[in-house]
Amino acid sequence: MENLTNAGHGEGQVAEAIEEQTAKLPSDIFLWSSLGVIGVSLALKIMGRKHTALFVGQWASPILLLGVYNKIVKTQGHDQE
Repeated sequence: MENLTNAGHGEGQVAEAIEEQTAKLPSDIFLWSSLGVIGVSLALKIMGRKHTALFVGQWASPILLLGVYNKIVKTQGHDQE
């Protein structure tokens, strides 16, 4: 699979700084964090805190999405000029 880039468009300074820092994080941290959030949500549900459990349970998807972003940054790299 080839790396498709648009030479005319680069990343902003903020995006580059974020990508440089997130590339240092191990991918497992996002998986374990999302599983932890699911566990906390389950515990809250068992304790009868239904609305809080739903709120916390919805965090799993964004955490996994951040993990996908992290993996893309690691494999594709951020803009290298």
